[in-house]
Amino acid sequence: MVAHLVADVADVEVGVFLSSGVDSTALLGLAGEEQGHMRAVTLAFAEFEGTQSDEVPLAREMARRYGAKHVIAPVSQADFRASWPAILQSMDQPSIDGVNTWLVSRVGAEAGLKVVLSGLGGDELFGGYPSFSQLPRWARAVRRPAAVPGLGAVTRRVLERLPLRSVSPKAAGLVEYGRSIERLWLLQRGLFMPWELPALLGEERARYALDRLDVDERLGAVVPPDFGSDVGRISALESSLYMRNQLLRDSDWASMAHSLELRFPLVDARLLPAIAPVLVGQQRPGDAKRLLATAPRPPLFASAAGRRKSGFSVPLGQWLTRLDDHDSWRKVPMLTAPSCPWARRWAYIVADRFGLLAT
Repeated sequence: MVAHLVADVADVEVGVFLSSGVDSTALLGLAGEEQGHMRAVTLAFAEFEGTQSDEVPLAREMARRYGAKHVIAPVSQADFRASWPAILQSMDQPSIDGVNTWLVSRVGAEAGLKVVLSGLGGDELFGGYPSFSQLPRWARAVRRPAAVPGLGAVTRRVLERLPLRSVSPKAAGLVEYGRSIERLWLLQRGLFMPWELPALLGEERARYALDRLDVDERLGAVVPPDFGSDVGRISALESSLYMRNQLLRDSDWASMAHSLELRFPLVDARLLPAIAPVLVGQQRPGDAKRLLATAPRPPLFASAAGRRKSGFSVPLGQWLTRLDDHDSWRKVPMLTAPSCPWARRWAYIVADRFGLLAT
């Protein structure tokens, strides 16, 4: 922690991006022990007020607990619309992530911060994602049908013939992808399934992209067959293919767009070997997170330690249904169902702006 708090210039204040989750709150408490009073930055959205997605009440409470100077910045739909060209220009390649980091980094820079700590890495290291509990359960449920050669593909094709929107693509692919934790992780994390891509990219481009990606080889490179526990396998997948390839690189462009240096104390080569035995040995998903919550002095409130995963959620789903200048997704039948996850629509919009889609 001390190394992440050391700034290049002695009088540079180090802040914390504070959600209401365990990771950033524990960082605030631990950093405060080393450095004294910290500056904390939290985003507020009118769409989330009074709901479980509202980070502000608990973040305010925890900032007060650890004596932090707290900046709470409201962000509106109009603000997002005005900022979207700059966000898009800041991206060096298309991504569905980074909007939250771009917005909170702007607030941090406007508050005079040059160096900020992020809780990124805590969910991967301490088992905070739903995948840690869901994937082993899914694997047990479909183990036998998934072991029958060809049954998964047949099942998926039959389900695909049902009326549009009757079965989600992920549910249709559960047996086909159920023969390993790694493939189930891909099913859970993927926004669009391989068989959906031709409708978006065109048949030739989709086939070329999937051949280049070589999913099985890529998954095998991250998690070899003798890797060990399911917890360890999922942690390796989340850390290598999600955190490293998406979250860290998106945090980089989004923070540097505001000349802000973002540091990640939980993504640390010294911390990983120290915490690995705890992670692998936890009896239930979330046990390691509860230990992290007790690390600061005083420890986190029980309301923070037991809160469901959070972390600077942005109401893009609600905004995308209201903004006419972000409605290209409406022409795609698979994206118009009321139950369609907002991230699928957002991915389509970004890919469309980068010219990646079939015309």
